[in-house]
Amino acid sequence: MSIPRIHTDMHLAPAMEIPATPGQLHHLGVVLRRGVGDAVRLFNAQDGEWEAEIAAMRRERGMFRLGAQLRPGAAEPELTLVVAALKRDAMDWVIEKATELGVTTIHPVLTRRSVASHANIERLGSIARGAAEQCERLGVPRIEAALALHSLLDGWRAGPLLVAAERRAAPPLAAAMAGLAATAPRALLVGPEGGFTPEELDDLAARPFVSLCRLGPRILRAETAAVAGLAALQALAGDWAE
Repeated sequence: MSIPRIHTDMHLAPAMEIPATPGQLHHLGVVLRRGVGDAVRLFNAQDGEWEAEIAAMRRERGMFRLGAQLRPGAAEPELTLVVAALKRDAMDWVIEKATELGVTTIHPVLTRRSVASHANIERLGSIARGAAEQCERLGVPRIEAALALHSLLDGWRAGPLLVAAERRAAPPLAAAMAGLAATAPRALLVGPEGGFTPEELDDLAARPFVSLCRLGPRILRAETAAVAGLAALQALAGDWAE
């Protein structure tokens, strides 16, 4: 039986006792059928991963007791996904897979052809935490509030931005990356299900920090493009290449 991994924002140290949240208690007690004395692992990017046990579990109150450290904390390479807000199921899937692929920041954006008018940041954050617990990474992606595309671009400060532009003549992703500094932060923008409008592509192409690129000879669904683009980034210049 596998040992559940639980993400926490609280500081972790040997022999420390920290409270469990109601959501954690429900998942452990109701879904996984665990109880007092059962082993868990607590983790976060700052303090690493630790052995622990359920020290108390009463209704909505519980406690974890920490043991030995299993892995030290470690900074993750910056990898940003900017994605047009999608329908609920597709957006949930993208958040889960982006977490598994090592994304550190996710920016939902609203474009002219977006099929969703908002993004539920709390729900998406919960999905990201669950995916991080499952895939054994230490960090959980930061989910930013949804912004209009032009607002995000006007305030962009995160370095070069690669844009999947399936309707424009653009170099392959690998060629577009070759023109960027090896140490530059990596960021990918994927448009909505109907693609960017010509006006949006013109605006993007005019931004000095934007590099248009293509993800192959076929038109991909938005969620497929996000996952394929992230996987290519990780293979070419990310932690898959290490």
